Amino acid sequence: MVVRDLPKVRLLILETDETELETQQDKGHYGQVLHHHFSKAGLNHDPPLGVETDRRFVVAEKGGKVPAYDEIKEYHAILMTGSCFDAHGDNPWILDLMNLLREIWLRNPECKLSGVCFGHQLLCRLFGSIVEPEPTGKWELGHSKIDLTGVGKRLFDTETPYVYMHQMHLDHVVAPPTPESSGGLLSKDTKVHVWGSSPHTQVQGIFIEDRVFTTQAHLAFDEDMVHREIQMRVDGGSIKDLEHADRAKDTAHLEHDGDIAAAAILRFFHGEDSKAVEESKKQ
Repeated sequence: MVVRDLPKVRLLILETDETELETQQDKGHYGQVLHHHFSKAGLNHDPPLGVETDRRFVVAEKGGKVPAYDEIKEYHAILMTGSCFDAHGDNPWILDLMNLLREIWLRNPECKLSGVCFGHQLLCRLFGSIVEPEPTGKWELGHSKIDLTGVGKRLFDTETPYVYMHQMHLDHVVAPPTPESSGGLLSKDTKVHVWGSSPHTQVQGIFIEDRVFTTQAHLAFDEDMVHREIQMRVDGGSIKDLEHADRAKDTAHLEHDGDIAAAAILRFFHGEDSKAVEESKKQ
């Protein structure tokens, strides 16, 4: 089937960092990696969906720029990538990105927002969550088990009470946002669901009906990317526990559920989260 003949999901990817150099040469930037991943999910969708992705690199320190709202107001599906930067930081571009997200939220209620790792943390910060390093200083790395809530099982369309995905983070969202924490962005009746948790990170992702679906884990990482991303952080000095890093590298080849996560987020972008909504109304 020719992709151009399929109904399409048009997706804007806000790149909040660059891929590691070897990955860049091998697979391209984050937008290309995610385009390939979501396109595969689209072809496996029933019926198949085409995926069209545009990208904006937003990191000012590396030559990027946060777009103005009017430049992207036509998009109804936006995803923010992972990053080596701290989502709790006050870099001017991070604050500009927060302002853009706030404007999108208020002015374009049809827009669905998603975020991976840094993107997940920044969206939670937008709604008032505290984002900070894990208290013991331990990273969550490599192939990791995530226990699913009822809503998570519905979103991922599985009866299995867990998924496995690749992790690459020290910072975490301490608690999910609430209407009270959001400074008025969330209405009083907004239900914020945590779809999964792990011993390291209790908020592995949030879901707000028709508006937000985030994931702390990296759905598109493969074995090579896990090895390279860990080594980059070891070389940069941010990961100091070399035994932990080596153990995580040794898990990179294990089967994970990134394809299931991509399918779930694609269904969300396509407006198919009714099963999760039904579950949420029972709680």
